[in-house]
Amino acid sequence: MRGHPQEAFKPIPVRRGEGLLGRAAFALRMVVDLQLLTCTRFLAPRLAQWQGAVLDVGCGEMPFRGLLGAGARYTGIDVPAASDFGMARHPEVLPFDGVSIPFGDGHFDHVLCTEVLEHAEAPEALVAEMRRVLKPGGTLLITVPFAARVHHAPHDYHRFTRFRLARLLDGFAEVSVEERGDDLAVLANKLIVIGMRLARPELALLWRLPALLVLAPVAGVALAVAHGSLWGGWGSPMDPLGYGAEARKGPA
Repeated sequence: MRGHPQEAFKPIPVRRGEGLLGRAAFALRMVVDLQLLTCTRFLAPRLAQWQGAVLDVGCGEMPFRGLLGAGARYTGIDVPAASDFGMARHPEVLPFDGVSIPFGDGHFDHVLCTEVLEHAEAPEALVAEMRRVLKPGGTLLITVPFAARVHHAPHDYHRFTRFRLARLLDGFAEVSVEERGDDLAVLANKLIVIGMRLARPELALLWRLPALLVLAPVAGVALAVAHGSLWGGWGSPMDPLGYGAEARKGPA
């Protein structure tokens, strides 16, 4: 593709370090990273209840592994070119081609797929594979962004509405989709991203620094309002940060 804009900066990989310091750093990031905050709020109560064999598709650096219950047995898979997405390779992560999951039918009790489908060239095929490796009665959890800038270019292909996401999950017996965040969270998120772009040290700051000084307090107020809205439901869910979906596979 000719003439497409270059990605100004890559997203910061989501990492959840060990111990008190790692948990504190993760919690601090969620104060400003509203995509991560809303994903975690959607996933945490559900993952805590999972038992048995769990597959994390496109697991990256496995940031949500620590949310699983004690009875869960975790397996993470990701594409070999994880560095294209800013991810460090981990010896526990198994490689796959991004479509064909290297396990037999009905192998897992649960499947997790967070912020991955927008990077899948054939999301229908990947969802079909996740359904195939689930046991009857097994659960699939998915999160996808909606109001998000182009990221990990050129491997960014889709934005899903709740209706498209539900259609992707047509083959499941039970499907529920919910919004993550609202228009106030989207506004705060956009202002923070603009601030990060203006603060890049390798760029001339002659005009960017004054703009950043003006933007910073506005973004701070917007962030505080967004957090209030996430708890109080002040904003409109018709313009969310993204969606979370839960689906259950029917009997064989």
